Amino acid sequence: MSQYPSTAPGQTTFKLNTGAEIPVVGLGTWQSPADEVTKAVESAIKSGYRHIDAAWIYGQEAAVGKGIKASGVPRSELFITTKIWCTYHRQPEACLDESLKNLGLDYVDLLLIHWPVPLEKRGDEKIPLNEDGSRAIDRDWSPEQTWELMEKIPATGKAKAIGVSNWSVPYLEKLLSKAKIVPATNQVELHPFLPQHELVKFCQSKGIVMQAYSPLGSSGGPVLQDSLVQSIAKAHNADPAQVVISWAAQRGVVALPKSVTPSRIETNRKLIELSDDEMLQLNELHKQDGKAVRLVKPNWGVDLGW
Repeated sequence: MSQYPSTAPGQTTFKLNTGAEIPVVGLGTWQSPADEVTKAVESAIKSGYRHIDAAWIYGQEAAVGKGIKASGVPRSELFITTKIWCTYHRQPEACLDESLKNLGLDYVDLLLIHWPVPLEKRGDEKIPLNEDGSRAIDRDWSPEQTWELMEKIPATGKAKAIGVSNWSVPYLEKLLSKAKIVPATNQVELHPFLPQHELVKFCQSKGIVMQAYSPLGSSGGPVLQDSLVQSIAKAHNADPAQVVISWAAQRGVVALPKSVTPSRIETNRKLIELSDDEMLQLNELHKQDGKAVRLVKPNWGVDLGW
């Protein structure tokens, strides 16, 4: 048997600590061009997706909103996520208001703090820099203070649940020592080359649902070229992407694959059932020489506890 938690075959949603259901597979929109993302979102929803992941910093929430509207599916049937950017740590509700306006929505189902790194607010600069080129971190503000403001948002009705993104165990421990509301989710880079076993175990022990962005290994999908992933895919007559997404789902992790190709969008949400042995092999793939890799690592200039 696998030493890691496994969800039931065919399970399509996980329950958040708010009681709400979050779809196991969602469409990621990071790095999707605005002129393509509208059709991608519309295509995804029409093919059965009910979960769309967006963020203020992606700069294409208006295009995402158009795709949601064009799908014709009632808002009540959808699960929409967005994220508070680093320059808005002192005013998360203001960032949410901008996102809601761009998306054309009255509320989101999940609101995340994108990174635990407050940046100074300097006009319209998205990543303000110091004279030496380093990122202008707001040293007089903490992620815990941001969370305190986040905790007030569900009462406004603008976000049904709140959570975090890119939080490590040390950061979560510090947050939970002061939090009145436990984050509903923690969205991080997660794939077989970076399985995040300890973080998954910690979050699940606290009732925090893990979400995997870049579940295929970020741009170019390097994980999909791996020989083990390809051999398992062949054995199941499936695509390598289905193997990786199903691996995450069977660990109790929400997967957010990104694609703008309708055929891949449709295939990505079709989960397959992996055996305990296949799960174990994928769980340990990162131990092979040269496999372990973190692909998303902005130079924040702070120790994120990774």
